[in-house]
Amino acid sequence: MSDARTPAQIEADIVRRREQLAVTLDEIGIRVHPKTIIGDAKAKVASTVDQTVGRAFVAVNRVVSDVKARFTHEDGAPRLERVVPAAVVAVAVVGLIVSSSRKGKG
Repeated sequence: MSDARTPAQIEADIVRRREQLAVTLDEIGIRVHPKTIIGDAKAKVASTVDQTVGRAFVAVNRVVSDVKARFTHEDGAPRLERVVPAAVVAVAVVGLIVSSSRKGKG
């Protein structure tokens, strides 16, 4: 058995390999093109932002649920023993802010 190839087979192999090399070089050219690199970077940033926003949403939702649980009973009725003191503190803080801003202007 002879593994000898004909010149036509060798030439066809060279043409096929040349075409494969051209495709590979085109793919490399696309990958290293500045627009591709920038697009990939933007996609990574967008993905990171989406993940961060998702985590932030979960964290905020947890905090809101915790605060709600502290100020309401299981049936949803407000816990006046906690709501009233918090409201008084909030009104006092707002009053101090308004008072200090008026003194600063006058």
